[in-house]
Amino acid sequence: MNDTRNPDSDIPGSQQQPTLWRDDGWTARIIKNEEDDGWAVEMTMDGQAEPALVGPWTMGRDKKNPKPLDSPAFITLVKTAKEVLRRHEQQLHATLHKSVRIDSAAGRLTVKLDIVPDEDEPYAVLSAYDESGEQLAQTQVPPTYKLSVQRASEWASGGFGKHG
Repeated sequence: MNDTRNPDSDIPGSQQQPTLWRDDGWTARIIKNEEDDGWAVEMTMDGQAEPALVGPWTMGRDKKNPKPLDSPAFITLVKTAKEVLRRHEQQLHATLHKSVRIDSAAGRLTVKLDIVPDEDEPYAVLSAYDESGEQLAQTQVPPTYKLSVQRASEWASGGFGKHG
């Protein structure tokens, strides 16, 4: 009698079924596509309530049921879901952290705006640094503050007054 068990099935948290794979901190689940008659796959990272990725899934040979998940498909789905999360993190970082370089009487400066997305009282910190990276000034501004070269230059030429 041949042993057809998956050798990974003894790994805690590991599960391989035709429509549900759980391994390496991820769960792939094939679901009915609510938008049409087909199927979709959702990839959810362990501990997260919402899937990181939802996409179309291929029909099986009977043109009725979904194609079963397999190891190569799962590996590709994990890679794609990780890339989606990485891009989301990059976009969030770019939204919360901005900087401009300006020329001032003190030389070339970098002015940074860092938004702190506090649920109760969000705010932003405006700061200026010289070419060696030494902080010259810092002030708190509203989280809606729009950093531009012009505003940064005006702040620096005004002696880094309280309101950037």
